[in-house]
Amino acid sequence: MLTEYIEKAMAVAVVERTEEGQYVASIPGIQGPWGHGKTRKEAKAELRSVFEEWLVLALRDDEALPEMEGVSLNFGGKQWQKQPAVGM
Repeated sequence: MLTEYIEKAMAVAVVERTEEGQYVASIPGIQGPWGHGKTRKEAKAELRSVFEEWLVLALRDDEALPEMEGVSLNFGGKQWQKQPAVGM
């Protein structure tokens, strides 16, 4: 289930090019983990690595996590609530 959750999250990852020509990757709805690199592939690879570590800590701390394409890692009744966008 954990691998499926990671795969679903990476499938919705967004990669954007910066003004400096670098790439930054993030997962919509999840604040914290991001990756950067000289190419889209590098940015997504770094994001995956950082996301996996972030996810382990979130699970350890029993944080509520968003559902990813029908896959939920929330156990014990924790509910995830969408966080408001910054500046709203």
